[in-house]
Amino acid sequence: MPFRPLSSPPTPGDYISSPDQRLPLQPVDAQQLHRAVPNLSGKKVMIIGDVMLDQYLFGTVERISPEAPVPVVRVEREEFRLGGASNVARNIAALGGRCLLMGCLGDDVEGSCMKRLLRDHGIDDFCWVEPSHPTTTKTRIIAQQQQVVRIDKESSQHPCRKSQSAMMDTLSQELKSCSVIIISDYGKGMVTRELVSNIQKIGRAQTHQPIILVDPKPKNFDAYLGVDLLTPNTKEAGIEGGVETSLTTVAQAGRALRERLQSKQLLITMGPKGMMLIESSHAALHIPTAARKVYDVTGAGDTVIAVLGLALAAGLSTLEGCLLANYAAGLVVGQVGAAVTDQQQLSEAILTWPAWSLKNIALEKS
Repeated sequence: MPFRPLSSPPTPGDYISSPDQRLPLQPVDAQQLHRAVPNLSGKKVMIIGDVMLDQYLFGTVERISPEAPVPVVRVEREEFRLGGASNVARNIAALGGRCLLMGCLGDDVEGSCMKRLLRDHGIDDFCWVEPSHPTTTKTRIIAQQQQVVRIDKESSQHPCRKSQSAMMDTLSQELKSCSVIIISDYGKGMVTRELVSNIQKIGRAQTHQPIILVDPKPKNFDAYLGVDLLTPNTKEAGIEGGVETSLTTVAQAGRALRERLQSKQLLITMGPKGMMLIESSHAALHIPTAARKVYDVTGAGDTVIAVLGLALAAGLSTLEGCLLANYAAGLVVGQVGAAVTDQQQLSEAILTWPAWSLKNIALEKS
């Protein structure tokens, strides 16, 4: 398979390959990825985590308040969107996948709005209502295309025992037809070590054990012991791996974190520098970003884990899933807000955007 060095300008359709074989990787070409996209349709993924409602108030500022030195925003438009774990589900649904969402909502107007949005997006709603737990809501006030303030309504308390028991019963039943579980942790109380342990226990009881992916929160890293794959960002990997991060040292941090948590794989999202896939103790694979323009990185992490999870459910390799996720993330960061992409946009990007070369980064043996 031809390999185009990083210093050479890539062209559409080039092979995506590796200059050495320290990782057991098979070359992937653009046509191969393009053919894989339709296979995402109908594949089922279970998502468990902190569901949120994103409220946007758009308006204009024409004066300063006489009551305090703050702008007065005249609201002209209001939007509600799925956020947190529910945005992961939204990404999967937009790509034609089937998603089962489990999370906690409050007995409030925001919770009712969430359920309507989930229904509108075709997401299987397995969320339960806890009267003592408000629906996590993030309200962003935007004027002249600038965010003026964000208001958070939330509680970080854990679900009650009754709710946890009901969730495990539902998980045991629905997991029979799911090959991938995504845990989306935003630190709002849903994800605990006990929850992850119970998910793993139920998974091991299945004839075909599901793959467990986690989008982590730093304060909960010890809860993810033994999961299959985590998707921390560079900062999180550096803090938890105990290494100051650069393009080379982030691989060392990732290796330390992977070994500490006993996970099979680690995918570190690196913003404009792309991603790094760590599958062994001594090598890492750098995937340069596919983004051509960046307007807003909101929700990009949700897109990455959603596309990767859906790809794995479709039988693709981890590398193929990472490459698809890289294209999808490149599409959504070119839009404002927590955006999603669909199969047509993803397919067009694969065939028309320049290809890139992958680079293995060797790590010294411990």
